Amino acid sequence: MTTETLSSLHQSNIILHITAGSIALIAGIIILTTSKGGRFHRNAGKIFLILLAIVIFTGLVGVFVFKRNSFLLVITVLSGYLGYSGYRTLKTRSNQPKITDIGIALLSVLSVCYFLYYFKSIGMIWAPSIIYSTLGYLIAVVTYDLGRYFIPVPFYANLWRYEHILKMISAFSGLLSAFTGTVFPQYQPYSQFLPSVFGALVAIGFMIAAYRKQGAL
Repeated sequence: MTTETLSSLHQSNIILHITAGSIALIAGIIILTTSKGGRFHRNAGKIFLILLAIVIFTGLVGVFVFKRNSFLLVITVLSGYLGYSGYRTLKTRSNQPKITDIGIALLSVLSVCYFLYYFKSIGMIWAPSIIYSTLGYLIAVVTYDLGRYFIPVPFYANLWRYEHILKMISAFSGLLSAFTGTVFPQYQPYSQFLPSVFGALVAIGFMIAAYRKQGAL
């Protein structure tokens, strides 16, 4: 395969990655602003997950095929895992162990180990504070997901709602951080971590609202 062909494929992969990520952000905004559990909310959620899968695939292609900076692997794995786990939380609504879920969680950890192993050779394109906080959050989420199987079932019967909210909004804010950090590099690291702060505040707000609604039932 010629250099020109590889360059064209690389550009096509970047365009697909950016397009899918941009539309996913729009879908995420629709999810946040529509009635929870409604038709538009559910449809936007499905579209968001499909587009997130495309973002993950093109991101992995960029890392392993076109040798882009490996930190893209971490931010891709973080958003992808949060989206997957958030979807599975809503789908199962229980903390009964599932082999597939455990396998995906362990695969995510292995991805982090891959990044740490090659840390010195990839360069610090993103701010160290962003890199370490992203790694820490991914490890924390995976640790929780593996530990939630020990939570008493009656207690988890209500916990899954807040877990779903936090993970899906975190997946959205992860994509938003990658977008703003890339589009506004001159404002790093603020353009990278402020969307995550915003996402955390929004998640807290929605969890409080869900708690009040649950208490009113």
